[in-house]
Amino acid sequence: MGWIVAVIAVAAAVAAAVRAQNSARAENIALARAELAERQSKAAAARTAALTDEIRQLARNRIPAAALALSHPTAKVPGLREAAEVDGDSARLLTEAVQAARKAVVEERGRVDAAARAAMRGTSAKIQSLLNQSQQLLHELQHEYDDPRILQLDFRNELALRRTQATAVLCDAWPGLARQNSPLVEIVLGAQSRVAGYERIKVANHLRDERLALVARAAEPLAIALAELLANATAYSHPDTDVQVTVQQSGGRGAFLVVDDAGIGMDDDALDRARALLAGPPEVLLTELGDPPQTGFAVVGRLVLQYGLNCHIEASPFGGMRTILRVPAHLLTVMEEDRSLSALAPKPVQAQAASAHPAPTEQETAPVPQPAGGEAAALPSRRRRAPLPAPARPAHADAAPDREQVPRTPEQAGASWAALQQGTLNGRSVAGRPFAPAPDDHDHPDDRDEQGDDQT
Repeated sequence: MGWIVAVIAVAAAVAAAVRAQNSARAENIALARAELAERQSKAAAARTAALTDEIRQLARNRIPAAALALSHPTAKVPGLREAAEVDGDSARLLTEAVQAARKAVVEERGRVDAAARAAMRGTSAKIQSLLNQSQQLLHELQHEYDDPRILQLDFRNELALRRTQATAVLCDAWPGLARQNSPLVEIVLGAQSRVAGYERIKVANHLRDERLALVARAAEPLAIALAELLANATAYSHPDTDVQVTVQQSGGRGAFLVVDDAGIGMDDDALDRARALLAGPPEVLLTELGDPPQTGFAVVGRLVLQYGLNCHIEASPFGGMRTILRVPAHLLTVMEEDRSLSALAPKPVQAQAASAHPAPTEQETAPVPQPAGGEAAALPSRRRRAPLPAPARPAHADAAPDREQVPRTPEQAGASWAALQQGTLNGRSVAGRPFAPAPDDHDHPDDRDEQGDDQT
């Protein structure tokens, strides 16, 4: 019996040990589970806090920065602050929220800009109509009253009309004026007359064909674009400097209008912005043009896009900026011979150089007696008939092309030709006059007449 009691005691001890071990194991498991639950709770709290911070970052920084980047591409849009604390789904949703906000802002800006364009387009059309009526009335008053203030008022009306016309073009309206085929040099003069500093603009005509013209549909748009470039050149250069405009013709590539100023120039960012606008982007928002809006290059860009022009801007050798406006060949034509050019249009430089010596030839071909044994040449024969110094004529001939560019009215041109004719008659009979000037006297009648003709 003793051994039975021993076995029972051993079994009871083993059972107690097993129960104690199981109890300890259960306690350890419970403790581990509690610790895991605590860690999970802390991790969830951290993720919640990180997600809360990201949402706060989204509302306060990321979405406003994304909206700002639409107007200022260099602005940086911040990303996720605690990317490791936010799971993949949450990070993706936050990124989609930024993109959705950007898209909504773009659509809303487009709707607002379209509404503003429509309002400005209608207003510009009404103002332009009223200014055209005022211009017609001023022209009638100019024929009735000789008051210079009417001319000043007409010029200011023209400036207001140009600004209204440019605003209409920027808002996708047509220029509001239809023309016929117009000579290129007259279009340049028309653009010059629309600028406040028109007296500083000097035009050099280098066309091979003086009657080169623009087709009707592109005449007024080119005048608007060139006027905007000239206004920009005069506004950003010193009032004592000139703005040079060169009209050139280049084979089958069309014509070039080159505008040079001696202004303040541009930094790299402004130059890149100007080139982007002049290239003719498909859309330019009014809100992107600054406050107050700078519309000049944007207007040129709209016309470049609509009519197939080309415009480039770069640094000028004069210290400011050079703008090159190219007119393609398909927009050019040649005026008929029966169409007369404006008396104010500058003559081509080649024609001026070719006509630098016409007056002596006319005088030599006149039916006047030749000296015995004389030669029927131009200047040598003239010097034998009239004691004029040899350097006088070439000096005037060289200076003629530069002074010929000065615009003249028809009345001034008529008076100049009358003076030239009278001087010619005086020169033919100068040999028989007792008071003929000495050979070294440069103030003879012929020289005074020629100088007066060049300077008018």
